[in-house]
Amino acid sequence: MKPFFTFCAISCFIGVFTLPIEYYTFLRILVSTGAALVIYYSTVSKEYYLSIIFLAVLFLFNPLFPIYLYRKSIWIPLDIIVGVLFLLLAFVKKPTEKKDEEPEEETEYRSVSPSVGKRDIILNPRIKKQE
Repeated sequence: MKPFFTFCAISCFIGVFTLPIEYYTFLRILVSTGAALVIYYSTVSKEYYLSIIFLAVLFLFNPLFPIYLYRKSIWIPLDIIVGVLFLLLAFVKKPTEKKDEEPEEETEYRSVSPSVGKRDIILNPRIKKQE
């Protein structure tokens, strides 16, 4: 996904220049596809703030019912902002949450399955056996 998001960002930055209408149609299709992918993957990973942001991008850049702002001076900041958003998705790494492992309190032995022999018992090295 990183190369695709980078391509979307570069395409948005190129959209700042005066180009033929066909390019802007291509840009709408490309950005709306990228926004739909971000919405899908962010809802699967339960990052709803990204879904809301890219839902607005999808609404603004949709090719089926295009929104015409009629002025290039309005589209230039929007293209730059959306390009930066795609670059952030491509290059900023998500911090991984480390789960704190809590030591087992009263468990001395842990069995792998219900029907194990004595040799299959795993000893917990943190808790010493009291005799």
